[in-house]
Amino acid sequence: MATSSPHAHPMPPAGPPGLRHARWWQRRAIRAAALVTLLALSGLVILALVREQTGTEGFLVGLGLATLPVPLLIAAFRWLSRVQPGPWRNLFFSFAWGACAAALIAIVANSFATRWIATATADPSSADTLGATVIAPIVEETAKAAAVLLVFLFRRREFTGVLDGVVIAGVTATGFAFTENILYLGSAFGTDQLNGGTGLASVTAATFFVRIVMSPFAHPLFTVLTGIGFGIAALGTGRGRLRRVLLPLAGLLLAMGLHALWNGSTTFGGFFAVYALFMLPAFGLLTWLVIWLRQRGLRVVRTELPAYALAGWLTPPEPYALGTMRARTIARDYASYMQGKAAARTVAEYEAYATSLALLRHRGRRGRAGADFVVRERELLHALWERRELARPALAYAARATAPVPVPMPPPYGYRILHQQGYAYAGPAAGYPAYQAPYNPYRG
Repeated sequence: MATSSPHAHPMPPAGPPGLRHARWWQRRAIRAAALVTLLALSGLVILALVREQTGTEGFLVGLGLATLPVPLLIAAFRWLSRVQPGPWRNLFFSFAWGACAAALIAIVANSFATRWIATATADPSSADTLGATVIAPIVEETAKAAAVLLVFLFRRREFTGVLDGVVIAGVTATGFAFTENILYLGSAFGTDQLNGGTGLASVTAATFFVRIVMSPFAHPLFTVLTGIGFGIAALGTGRGRLRRVLLPLAGLLLAMGLHALWNGSTTFGGFFAVYALFMLPAFGLLTWLVIWLRQRGLRVVRTELPAYALAGWLTPPEPYALGTMRARTIARDYASYMQGKAAARTVAEYEAYATSLALLRHRGRRGRAGADFVVRERELLHALWERRELARPALAYAARATAPVPVPMPPPYGYRILHQQGYAYAGPAAGYPAYQAPYNPYRG
């Protein structure tokens, strides 16, 4: 995931300073405080609702069992984002939204809609069936998609491709499934207490097997389809606005459809058939896709960064070292061993900025960069330059440790040739490279 620079060099304002003062409700601190308050209140309300339905003992049992798959799922999505890691605040927000806000919306909306249908039709059984197979998929997937939409709109620089959509959607769905599992497992435990069920024959054991062992990936699988739609839309430019709306909508509809099929299998029968014929193949296909995208991101880094090494922004070994996860890990470990954990964090930031730069340049060459291409590129280059003293020795060591052959020095191309190729980043490696007019896909 793309990472914006916390030390980016500010650009001068386009107009007089007095005209750029944001109103109080537009200030970042106010909006952040409002969001935190909303999530906290949602968390308290959902906590009270779940505890009311499960009882204190059932809630604690459900909480303990529902927690088991969460670290594994979060680690899997974090692994996918390691090529271009984004800020933790996005993951915290996504998980909190899924566990608190989306879960609360789902409980309230599902209950209201089911009761309304039961009252209107005087058929509670049909209302429950319709609620599980139609209403729940629509409400739940829409509630989870809201988190992806918010990150897409307000953290646009950190949402640049399909992997970003997969990670944000998957973490949101993991949070939602966490709260839902507490409710289901806690309710099952309460049923066992009333009926005397124990051991493997208990309702709790059966619920745990289906929801935690067989299908911990179910909710993430549904919502990832929405994330893929947003991710493909993020690859486009402002010129295809209709396409950018239709792609997320198509992903959301697919998520609702697969969710409805899954819920319907538990209501109408055929659970194991749906699991074997649809869920497992879909999970395998999406797993292959995201791993392929991860490897493709590394190839883009190895392909695009040599241009910056030629111009003096990077040293010759860096494109290779930054293009392999093993070398990146070795670089961070080397920095930590030599200069402490702070140095390792600096190297990790350097790796993230370099990846963002490579992906930005890749989109620019294909005409898919945003209108702020030049500004963003300059910010990333400056962020790399500020961290070079700690990062370069570590990456050089990692390149020597992992390269099958010595990393060659680039040919001494002149600045004029670089400019003709569209890489007008001039300057010697020994000093601060002079920032000239870079490649701009919107020029001419």
